[in-house]
Amino acid sequence: MTGAPAPTSKLTVPELSLVVLVGVTGSGKSAFARTHFKPTEVISSDFCRGLVADDENDQSATPAAFELLHYIAGKRLAGGRLTVVDATNVQPEARRELVALAREHDVLPVAIVLDLPEKLCAERNAGREDRDFGPHVLRRQHDQLRRGLKGLRREGFRAVHVLRRPEEVAAATVTRTKLFNDLRHETGPFDVIGDVHGCRTELEQLLTALGYELERDGAGRTTGARHQDRRAIFVGDLVDRGPDTPGVLRLVMGMVKAGAALCVAGNHEAKLAKALAGRNVRLNHGLPETMEQLAGQPEAFRTEVARFVDGLISHYVLDGGGLVVAHAGLIERYQGRASGQVREFCLYGQTTGETDEYGLPIRYPWAQEYRGRAMVVYGHTPVPRAEWLNNTLCLDTGCVFGGRLTALNYPERTLVHVPAARVYYTPARPFPWVSEPGRREPDVLDIGDVSGSRVIETGYLPRVGVREAHAAAALEVMSRFAIDPRWLLYLPPTMSPVATSQRPGTLEHPEQAFAAYRADGVTSVLCEEKHMGSRAVLLVCRSPDVPPARFGLPAPASALDAAPAGPDPTPCGAIWTRTGRPFFPPALTASLIDRVRAAAEKAGLFAELSTSWLLFDAELLPWNLKAGPLVRDQYATVGAAAAASLPAAAAVLEQASARALPGDGARLDALAARTRARAANAAAFTAAYLRYCWPTEELTGVRVAPFQLLASEGAVYHEHKHLWHLDVADRLAAADPELIATTRRLAVQTDDPASAAAATQWWQHLTEAGGEGMVVKPAANLTRGDGLVQPGLKVRGREYLRIIYGPDYTEPAHLNRLRQRAVGHKRSLALREYALGLEALDRVARSEPLWRIHECVFAVLALESEPVDPRL
Repeated sequence: MTGAPAPTSKLTVPELSLVVLVGVTGSGKSAFARTHFKPTEVISSDFCRGLVADDENDQSATPAAFELLHYIAGKRLAGGRLTVVDATNVQPEARRELVALAREHDVLPVAIVLDLPEKLCAERNAGREDRDFGPHVLRRQHDQLRRGLKGLRREGFRAVHVLRRPEEVAAATVTRTKLFNDLRHETGPFDVIGDVHGCRTELEQLLTALGYELERDGAGRTTGARHQDRRAIFVGDLVDRGPDTPGVLRLVMGMVKAGAALCVAGNHEAKLAKALAGRNVRLNHGLPETMEQLAGQPEAFRTEVARFVDGLISHYVLDGGGLVVAHAGLIERYQGRASGQVREFCLYGQTTGETDEYGLPIRYPWAQEYRGRAMVVYGHTPVPRAEWLNNTLCLDTGCVFGGRLTALNYPERTLVHVPAARVYYTPARPFPWVSEPGRREPDVLDIGDVSGSRVIETGYLPRVGVREAHAAAALEVMSRFAIDPRWLLYLPPTMSPVATSQRPGTLEHPEQAFAAYRADGVTSVLCEEKHMGSRAVLLVCRSPDVPPARFGLPAPASALDAAPAGPDPTPCGAIWTRTGRPFFPPALTASLIDRVRAAAEKAGLFAELSTSWLLFDAELLPWNLKAGPLVRDQYATVGAAAAASLPAAAAVLEQASARALPGDGARLDALAARTRARAANAAAFTAAYLRYCWPTEELTGVRVAPFQLLASEGAVYHEHKHLWHLDVADRLAAADPELIATTRRLAVQTDDPASAAAATQWWQHLTEAGGEGMVVKPAANLTRGDGLVQPGLKVRGREYLRIIYGPDYTEPAHLNRLRQRAVGHKRSLALREYALGLEALDRVARSEPLWRIHECVFAVLALESEPVDPRL
């Protein structure tokens, strides 16, 4: 560039950038900043002086003020926020520090220069009492500005805007532009295609397999491809080594030009761009073959190729930030940023600075440590087959080396590949050079993923917070008592009761549930019988090879030993409690899982859902199966003590009343009546808990009552209606009625009084017959109104609540006190745990890494440490 930048009134700045205002005192920088930027985006040196010295004009505080300014600007840039620096910035060393700050945070620095006449600035300063410096200060600033103006771009500013007259300043507009890599508005679906390296035939085959229609010119050459609904994304390295680099470029350039594809730069395109520009590059790694192939093409085509490869950008951020495509991958803090450092990483990855025995750079395994929210899809380093690692996927499966060409369907997360016709190029290092990668062991889980204060983003509630102390409690439980973490895909949420009823003698009643859902706009609900047992999650595998293949668990003994000595003790699945603890020893777990597996096979569920495993939410009966010590040590002792003491006490009081002195009889009669009532309450209490207890022997007497199919391979079911889930449970019960219990239910319209009355009567019959009560759920299952709607409200029966609140809770004094209970916190907790559970299942279905799933699972358990009345 020669001369000073031309004046302009239409100013563009990247949405993520460091905007540096440059101008002498009195040029109007602060007024310009107030006009065009948010107050929170602007960091003023004067304001920082005031913060550190209580005087914005105290020049002795300038070093501390700028130290603070740089610190605040760095924090904003680290958070991905546009930042404006309002200071004179006429000195090169001041600008140099700001350019370095922008580079440190991989954002673009932009200069907006207010080069107004010195006389005008002097007049403005004269009208301000706080500007009492002499004219020599303004003259020095103006001279420094003029000397540095021509070199601003050389200093590193990506864009320079100069305003020289007050009219230009008044007419100026600031437009924020997206970075070229920002395609968050593009949501797909996409087909991301790995390194092609000149293998045109395989690329055409892959595109055809993906459903693209190839387009050809009059000479029969493939010039493009289109799909009715999808768009391709190429991860770079289209060129070099293969037999037809020009054919690949012609096809991909045609797709990109037509809007049918996107393409990021690979290191081979970067090198080819330099070669075509006449720069001195080493002719190796397939570049000589490419240059020879291009030499046989028309000059116009070579010019088009040069323009195309030179214009490829480093990476794309797509689908709201959920997908990142870069040739060599990209760590989270570089995503959506723009700098030479970011481009270097995208093209070459991260290396240790060392080389291996073949002379190739040793790459730093960034994907092993990746913990970002976005899925990163990349290529660059050939692998025998594509495999997920921490929400990243390498698609370079060595087609040019005789491997295959692979594509990822996004968002479906399915892979499509075609084999190479032959080995086109022999690499320096033999391919494949690693053994087939297996599933990662549990030790890849990092304590940092689940400890400390955390905020978890879900697709159901935007942000769910977990306190550090609660996370520590969850970690304690998990590390000491939980099942193998590779099984632990889900923990069920707590459930809120209905609001307190004001009916005489009643604490909970269905009318509050119907009213609550009616207020949320839910008119169709399903009332389900509430089994009094223990909440259980069952993961059932179809065959013994599924646990090691899908979940990375050790193979069952029968799969390892030619002639096992006895029954296989390794379960073909797992069953765990609400806190992740195993219900049974391995042998009994294996027996129960095998029974459920056989029932699912007989019911045709594995085949129907095309899955090798099923995950169920259920109740395990009887109650004493898990709560035996609690029943024996707490409930039974209370019942036994009451049965032994209260009838005797009542008899003594009756005898005393018969012999009482005048005036004492009435008081003794009242005390005897109250004691008899307590004895009756205690007997009802004992009868209540005994209804849910019975003896078991191995699986004899054990019942499983599934009520929801949570997930299977690649699928979740929370948008299936509850009747669908109960139909699945009925099919299981029909296959094994001795083990699997059905769940009675009744559909209700909350806006129909007759329907609600019938449901209330149904609930009364259930509870009077000894049932715990019912759960009222939105019939549609997952439901959103103004926000996420409660997944269920429990309505427990009068007698069952004696177990919860004590034998005498029905006495008027106690009942009136209990009516003051608050359920708001419990409902909030239930919704947060529900959202976390759904998010965990979604991550399972997307085959996300185990640490991502455990982030939600641990959070559910951590929330259980919140102080909430456990009786609710």
